[in-house]
Amino acid sequence: MSAPLPTPPSSGDDYLARLNPEQREAVETLDGPVLILAGAGTGKTRVLTTRFAHLLKTGRAWPGQVLAVTFTNKAAREMRERVSAILGQPAEGLWLGTFHSLCARMLRRHAELVGLTSAFTILDTDDQMRLLKQVMDAAGIDLKRWPAPGLMAQIQRWKDRGLTAERVTPAEDTDYAGGRARALYAAYQSRLRDLNCCDFGDLMLHMTEVFRGHPEVLADWNRRLRYILVDEYQDTNLVQYYWLRLLAQSHRNICCVGDDDQSIYSWRGAEIENILRFEKDFPNAKVVRLEANYRSTKPILAAAAHLIAHNAGRLGKTLRAGRKDAEGDKVRVVSLWDSEEEARMVGERIESARRNGHKLAEIAILVRAGFQTRAFEERLIVLGLPYRVVGGLKFYERAEIRDAMAYLRILAQPADDLAFERIVNTPKRGLGETAMRRMHELARAEGIPLVLAAERLVPSLTAKPRQALGALLQGIGRWREGLAKEGHVVVAATLLDESGYTDMWKADKSPEAPGRLENLKELIRALGEFESLAGFLEHVALVMENDENSEGDRLSLMTLHAAKGLEFDTVFLPGWEEGLFPHSRAMEEGGDKGVEEERRLAYVGITRARRHAIISTAANRRIYGNWSASIPSRFLDELPPDQIQREGSASMARARVAEMPSVFTGPSGLMARKPRVIEAGAWEAPVRPPPANPFKVGERVFHKKFGYGVVTAVDDNRVDVDFEKSDPKRVMDSFLERP
Repeated sequence: MSAPLPTPPSSGDDYLARLNPEQREAVETLDGPVLILAGAGTGKTRVLTTRFAHLLKTGRAWPGQVLAVTFTNKAAREMRERVSAILGQPAEGLWLGTFHSLCARMLRRHAELVGLTSAFTILDTDDQMRLLKQVMDAAGIDLKRWPAPGLMAQIQRWKDRGLTAERVTPAEDTDYAGGRARALYAAYQSRLRDLNCCDFGDLMLHMTEVFRGHPEVLADWNRRLRYILVDEYQDTNLVQYYWLRLLAQSHRNICCVGDDDQSIYSWRGAEIENILRFEKDFPNAKVVRLEANYRSTKPILAAAAHLIAHNAGRLGKTLRAGRKDAEGDKVRVVSLWDSEEEARMVGERIESARRNGHKLAEIAILVRAGFQTRAFEERLIVLGLPYRVVGGLKFYERAEIRDAMAYLRILAQPADDLAFERIVNTPKRGLGETAMRRMHELARAEGIPLVLAAERLVPSLTAKPRQALGALLQGIGRWREGLAKEGHVVVAATLLDESGYTDMWKADKSPEAPGRLENLKELIRALGEFESLAGFLEHVALVMENDENSEGDRLSLMTLHAAKGLEFDTVFLPGWEEGLFPHSRAMEEGGDKGVEEERRLAYVGITRARRHAIISTAANRRIYGNWSASIPSRFLDELPPDQIQREGSASMARARVAEMPSVFTGPSGLMARKPRVIEAGAWEAPVRPPPANPFKVGERVFHKKFGYGVVTAVDDNRVDVDFEKSDPKRVMDSFLERP
């Protein structure tokens, strides 16, 4: 039985008096569909929790008649605490939680309708993968050619889109696993039912299917839940969208809070169209815009607003300063010669701020791609500035980096058993538990390293593992010999290619795989900064040893995606260059929509700053071991000139030009020899040779994405092209071809 409700409040209740007019309108518009467009820093959480409490305090609903959906358990806990504080008593009997937790509660009541019992088990990620591998193996699928993670990623995409195996149309199908993905999906679901299990994707999918197929069940839930509140609506995927629409179709008392300008998770299945079509889905919906920002200064808000206005796919709102001390410094855009100088600049400014009393905990470095953290981590360690990596591991702690380091360690020290044990079956070489046990027993009995034990064990293995292990051992010998002949950078890239390690991540279709490959390329680049492999390994060991404790004043280092929902007094935003930000992969895969999501990501980054935002761009960046010139991000031209203070000049560093040494690139494009450097003032900078056959003004060229065009200007390796079927653009010469 639900707890009794408090007496309805008077019109001057404190919890309403604390709201501004826009927030109060959002709270008090209780009936019918409501969309609250809550800009960054506009008090979204306060509005949502106050609206929830207002429904209860005014007697519009009992606790069990309100469904409140969040994306994280942390957000659900915070909402519960705030609602309880307004009510003046613990909020009991609420339907409050994440999408998955609420669907799990519902599914326990209707499990038999999807072939389960109420005691079903929710499998974790490891168990899901183990079960799928069993299904694929039973179907005779070559797991080396078609790795299970790739199929699992496809299955989860189907579930995110509300597609059972039967609903997957030819248009939604894939050629993964030789065109058998849909059949394997059905077999996987059948095995889950046999085991009375489901995975996380099933929780939403099963309940949506129950509502679709059993109108009486849906009608019952429509009667039970009179009001629906949804947080972060811009991040919902299709199955979540279907579930919410079905639950709201009767009473239409649905209130969605979100910000279309902060929709940055399409790679996780989020559909920005869900929030953009809210008024079409719910005719006569009330739209309330929260535009008073209580976080940032006027220049920061102006920069963010001017930037995001370039997006076509948005509902539109303009943030204004709501805080009393809204005046502040202009947003700084710092142009630098290269990425090394960028890391130095950031480190020096943080040092200076700390000396002036700025807490490190109120400073953040927000990068577009995970591989960028390495340069900043090493600079911070040199300066003795404690830091933490938010939402991820430090660079040298990442699994792919530890694997690659293990390969390098076994070259430097053949007796490193821990390193050999890590790489001997990574990627998979068919060595089972029995073979590994025999290897360890032989090593202990003979008192020899594991690598020697493996050599003795090879002849006794069956064909497949014998061939794979033999190839690895031969490779280790060959790569070790190559250290003296070709150098450690060339050998490192070669071994990652020849060992099959990079191919393993190329075959992985999970969202994390491209980032792991980027990190491996950054590792190769880092190797180029050291004269020897031994020197690099010693450096990494010292870096790892220098790790700070989790307590104390530390600055934050993270990707822009991980920064959403956070705020800091000072924010550094490095790497604003074409190809890096906006990221080339987002542009290639998403086209104009991809660019718009990248712009939303830039908007999120800028609006994390309360007082100071420092954006930086480097004219030259050594990425993945290859040195290349960079074009400043298009986003820099979209910032309001009157709110921007530009600093630095990349051109002043072009003091002398010298030839670069020859570059060797392996099959994966992982590496290059260490570039020779020249003096340019007080520091060193690598220099790129002039193009061998430069493009000329008036020349006809072809670009794979933009088509044919004519060169209108040439600036080093940057080329302005007037495209026939696209707007004029500045592109790198390496992306152009002669017809």
